[in-house]
Amino acid sequence: MAGLLVPARRRGYEVLDQDDVDPVVVVRSHRDIARANALFGGTRCILARLRELVPRLPAAPVIVDVGAGGGDVLDAACALLRQSGRRPRGIAVDTAQVLAPAVRARGLEFVAGDARALPLADRSADVVLAAQLVHHFPDDELDPLVRELDRVARVAVLVGDIRRSWLAAAGLWLASWPLDFHPASRHDGVTSVLRGFRPAELTALVRRATGATADVRRHLGWRVTATWTPHAA
Repeated sequence: MAGLLVPARRRGYEVLDQDDVDPVVVVRSHRDIARANALFGGTRCILARLRELVPRLPAAPVIVDVGAGGGDVLDAACALLRQSGRRPRGIAVDTAQVLAPAVRARGLEFVAGDARALPLADRSADVVLAAQLVHHFPDDELDPLVRELDRVARVAVLVGDIRRSWLAAAGLWLASWPLDFHPASRHDGVTSVLRGFRPAELTALVRRATGATADVRRHLGWRVTATWTPHAA
């Protein structure tokens, strides 16, 4: 039964991963992504894990969200930290500079940069987030990517991604119609699910890349998270 419900991980093709995408489509699709994060658990699972990290954070933590898109998850993370009495500094890193105005409108900083070579110093962030990011990369780039997240973090790395499932792919495709998703969002959403990770795969990736034993958990909405203490922190 598991083999029927859980397809083999596949690359596929995502519109937003291409270099020549119309900026209008990029902005519109990221609005859809933000709605999907809010409705289907992408934001909720990040906040649940971040809440556990709060006691370990300083009074004014630096939070970097790699592949932040329009900044919706980072904005929610900073709001949670403010509720705990912290004064967070939120930094969104993304390759799509067209998203910078939306990020800055949330009161966040925007840095144009590639997740595989972050323009940030070693241990320059207390927490490094990567929400729905890791599945975008081919297998031969996963280890260097995870090591780069690990390099920048002081206290913790927090990865949130999608649990691969035919049911999740079908559910997203069906929900995208009444939610009026852009066709690119619908296509990329299904592809993202089929690129996702099972918990054991995410555990093995972090161990292989950093030597750390990640705390990997399942969440509602076919989500999976991993947190770990940076290797050299």
